[in-house]
Amino acid sequence: MKLRTFTANDVAGKKVLMRVDFNVPFKNGKVTDDARIRAHTSTLKKLLDAGAKVALVSHFGRPKGKVDPAFSLSQIVPDIEKAYGLKVVFVDDCVGQKVADAVDALKPGEIVVLENSRYHPEEQKNDPEFSKKMAAPFDVFVMDAFSASHRADCSTCGVIDFVKAAFAGDLLQREGEMLGAVSENPAKPYVLILGGAKVSDKITIVGNLLDKATTILIGGGMAYTFLKAQGKEIGKSLCDEERLDFAKDTLKKAEDMGIKVLLPVDSVVADGLDSTETAIASSDAMPADKMGLDIGPETVKNFVGALKGAKSVLWNGPMGVFENDKFAAGTRDLAKAVAEATETQGTVTVIGGGDTAAAVRQFGYAGKVSHVSTGGGASLEYCEGKKLPGMEPFKID
Repeated sequence: MKLRTFTANDVAGKKVLMRVDFNVPFKNGKVTDDARIRAHTSTLKKLLDAGAKVALVSHFGRPKGKVDPAFSLSQIVPDIEKAYGLKVVFVDDCVGQKVADAVDALKPGEIVVLENSRYHPEEQKNDPEFSKKMAAPFDVFVMDAFSASHRADCSTCGVIDFVKAAFAGDLLQREGEMLGAVSENPAKPYVLILGGAKVSDKITIVGNLLDKATTILIGGGMAYTFLKAQGKEIGKSLCDEERLDFAKDTLKKAEDMGIKVLLPVDSVVADGLDSTETAIASSDAMPADKMGLDIGPETVKNFVGALKGAKSVLWNGPMGVFENDKFAAGTRDLAKAVAEATETQGTVTVIGGGDTAAAVRQFGYAGKVSHVSTGGGASLEYCEGKKLPGMEPFKID
């Protein structure tokens, strides 16, 4: 997907409201991962280099439409300054005269950070009057928060109706370009890798991409629903009983269409997540008292082999409970193979989904694939073929 972006002339000397995603992991008073902050560096630099006066607006946590100090963006200002190498002004609201005054006081090339947009209940209702208030001090709106683009909020799309010009930022454009490359008209052979816990989370993505895929690899907890649909014993493994018919139908459709579907032939099994003992069990001989918590070594070999010669890969959902080292090997080894395909084959490899992105970062492969999406729900909905309210206004046909 190509989006309408800005030039220096579009924003020079203008007052710009830029929607970012500063909804970062925050624990014990500290930001534990500033990747989402740093993701906006390119767009912000272009605006500042052009001499724009920039206000950054974001949500943070779930304050449920009320002022709550626990969700104040003031807490992460030091991390914002560190990520961008700039001093910033903080305003304790995102609408009103104090915002207008702070923006007016900026010199070209300076920025102000606004308070949590979700302190106001009107934000998530996409209330036109609130959008008008939010847009009032500004000439231009730049949408760069892909991870919030599936939400029709005032700060993601509502303000567009009340500014002179609106554009997509570099991050939003990059997400559209890369996710489009693996979901709209992917180069083949195309390998779709699906994992995670629930089949229900992937139903629409399977429906949208089934006819585009060459091979589908299914791991994670959702694989056991498919294995049970084949009549196999899955022990105490996760199973979405209500989706067994869907699993059967998907396997049949894929077979009829000549699409290869690979399921686990073995699993790392244990009594439960807290078990100290693990074993490898064949998918044809799963112990009734065990649960599968990661794909096994033979499955890894099969999945890695399926990547050979691939021109496009989309991966959404980990292969096991990767947060626990006992059940991390499948996800880690597949991440390594995807990274190697990127380097040695020139495969376009896109990681979508929050857990999968967290996994490839954890294992050190985030910089070795073509693209790691910054949006969990947004990337999933994009690949499901849904129109995202925060992207559609900038779409170039």
